[in-house]
Amino acid sequence: MQVLIDTLDREEKEYVALLELSKRKTPVIVEGDIEKLQKITDEEQIVVDRLGALDKEREQAMADIADVINRDVKTLKLSYLIDMLDKRPKERDELARLHDLLKATVGELRTINDQNKLLIEQSLDIVNFNLNLVKSMRQAPETGNYNKSAGIAGEHMGGPAGGFDAKQ
Repeated sequence: MQVLIDTLDREEKEYVALLELSKRKTPVIVEGDIEKLQKITDEEQIVVDRLGALDKEREQAMADIADVINRDVKTLKLSYLIDMLDKRPKERDELARLHDLLKATVGELRTINDQNKLLIEQSLDIVNFNLNLVKSMRQAPETGNYNKSAGIAGEHMGGPAGGFDAKQ
């Protein structure tokens, strides 16, 4: 049981670290600072990797507990373990505290990540709008732009004006 408690404690600390990184990410997304965003994302990946390892430890601890109490590990929930520990109030209280902390931290993390996702989607929409605007301005209709020599105004031999001239 102590292995599970220790693992959950370390997991909760890693989720708090991930939450702090997500909070730091929000103003960076608003600013549009890609370099800072990449650094934060790299830091997040390190935390996520540690969480993956802790998740495996937690699953192993749960499997060991399930074997001892003769329960199927797939149906064994933390809330059941908390209820089961009536005769061990210290462990029960610690497990309940960690359960509540993890639940609150993960809930807040989910909220911040949803907010960041919306901000990123809005930023992408703005970028796409600007790209489409520039594209449509370059492809504006050229009707009625004829000059005296019946050529299109602004067009020079070899291509449209404003294009790249490799000779320069």
